[in-house]
Amino acid sequence: EVQLVESGGGWVQTGGSLRLSCAASGFALDDYIIGWFRQAPGKEREGLGLISSGDSLTYYAESVRSRVTISSDNAENTVTLQMNSLKPEDTAIYYCAASKTYYGLRWTEYDYWGQGTQVTVSS
Repeated sequence: EVQLVESGGGWVQTGGSLRLSCAASGFALDDYIIGWFRQAPGKEREGLGLISSGDSLTYYAESVRSRVTISSDNAENTVTLQMNSLKPEDTAIYYCAASKTYYGLRWTEYDYWGQGTQVTVSS
């Protein structure tokens, strides 16, 4: 069974950093593309970036490219999202998702989702 579990959310001070983990089970990371998304209240789900560890490929949304790094540890079957210079508008539920074939940030194209982790940014 494919399963994704996010962790690492919580409260972060404005200007700080967050490091979220996505633990995958039931599949090998290098067989899938892992995307990170977020959804703020009343807003559309937004793609932040993706990693395809099998291809050594990463891609980031323009809106966060300068602040986000996604990495993977295939031995641990874990993908990490690092985001810096956090702002209150980064407050959202953050999700990781997996796709077998889709390289992109349209959330509807992803097949498997974690439950999400809440990140709140304030001063």
